[in-house]
Amino acid sequence: MRRINAVALVVTLLLLPIPFPLLAGEQTGIPPETVANYLHAVIEADRTFYTIHVVERMQNGGGAAAAENWRAQKNTLPLPAQFLMESSALSAMTGTPVRYRLISLWPINPLNGPRSAAEKAGLESLLTHPEQVVTGTVTQGNETYFQAIYADRAVSQSCVGCHNTHPQSAKKDFKLNAAMGGLVIEIPMGR
Repeated sequence: MRRINAVALVVTLLLLPIPFPLLAGEQTGIPPETVANYLHAVIEADRTFYTIHVVERMQNGGGAAAAENWRAQKNTLPLPAQFLMESSALSAMTGTPVRYRLISLWPINPLNGPRSAAEKAGLESLLTHPEQVVTGTVTQGNETYFQAIYADRAVSQSCVGCHNTHPQSAKKDFKLNAAMGGLVIEIPMGR
């Protein structure tokens, strides 16, 4: 009985977190890469669900269609890109300093183009390696952000069809599951 209690005590002690003094310059908390990966998983899941189970289902079933002018046009839904943009804006209203947005080398909306040479190079890299994440830091004003760019893939045929037929689309040969651009997530480093 004592042996079992002793073993249980040792196992319990081994499982307890032991605080170690931090070395100079070591960061505490969750690494920004991990936070970005968590955020990406949620954003991508929400947008994919919206695209497949709301937009595509409504359009295929003869219900409301998604349209660029969804605010002005009655009985329409926001496009999946607009859904992401609107959710990012709502998130910013809560005071969170985390930012996210879509970018592309062929944006239908010119505001969704890369904002720097590094973002452009990141998008070009994602075209050949969409499974990888492009990371770095960016500075805006006196704030430095960790930046991660993930491939934004065409998750449904409605994505492909819309982009390939849109009059302002510079690329007309997107394919299902292909990278259409990137999802940028920026997390402040000084907080």
